[in-house]
Amino acid sequence: MTGRPQTYELAGRTVNRIGFGAMQLPGPHVWGPPKDRDQAIAVLRRAVELGVNHIDTAQYYGPDVSNELIRAALHPYPDDLVLATKVGALRDAEGGWPPALSPDELIEAVHHNLTALGIERIDVVNLRIPDAGTEIPLAELIGPLQALKDAGKVGGVGISTVGLDLYLEAAKLTDIAQVQNLYSVANRASADIVAQTAADGVPFVPYFPLGAAWTNDNVLGNPVVTEIAGARGITAAQVALAWTLAQGDHVLLIPGTSSIDHLEENMAVAEIELEADEIERLDGAAEPG
Repeated sequence: MTGRPQTYELAGRTVNRIGFGAMQLPGPHVWGPPKDRDQAIAVLRRAVELGVNHIDTAQYYGPDVSNELIRAALHPYPDDLVLATKVGALRDAEGGWPPALSPDELIEAVHHNLTALGIERIDVVNLRIPDAGTEIPLAELIGPLQALKDAGKVGGVGISTVGLDLYLEAAKLTDIAQVQNLYSVANRASADIVAQTAADGVPFVPYFPLGAAWTNDNVLGNPVVTEIAGARGITAAQVALAWTLAQGDHVLLIPGTSSIDHLEENMAVAEIELEADEIERLDGAAEPG
């Protein structure tokens, strides 16, 4: 066991800092059913066996795939399991991710998640802001979700894909349950939000901490990452995840996978603590941009 805190509070619940992201459970490009449904269910069950009690999902993963798999694998859910979802987008026939930000769409999306997961209340709902931003006032986006929280359908309201100004504005409208932004060894664009959420005691949940094909962030091939991995005899992914955890006690990981081997590799990061000089080297390893 490392000296690093292993848990943090999320929407009033205590979660292990390494959770699970369900985005990789559907088929390629987060579209359609998984290649091996039994394997996907086995991964979810193994995740819980290994201590995962925070699963991040969305009804538009698939669409309608991830939540169905989570319910099939884990319902009735363990008492300590925290489920978080995202709203604010849909999937179109071409596999795109168009925004769905009207009040009716946001409310309907929450209810779709509740129905698909087989629950009456979801712990966290994250409002996903489109990459290109939106002209809709933030109060009109937060309002319907806050109303659902007040009605007991939502435990906490989070936000995703936001800059510091938008985060600070959202924090005036509701108690922010978490912030989900792109962040990794290779991409530090959200460093200001990582720092601000730490000061505020708000969980920061980085997505794509290992990079992704469509981000062009070279995490696993970063020379500093690979050098440290080789010297330690661990994987590049473990180095990158351990560095991300070291960015603050409030950082919660949700690495996703459809492989039990990769799942176990990710969960082993709980026992890996980088040395100060290794963190310093990785701190300087961000790609320009």
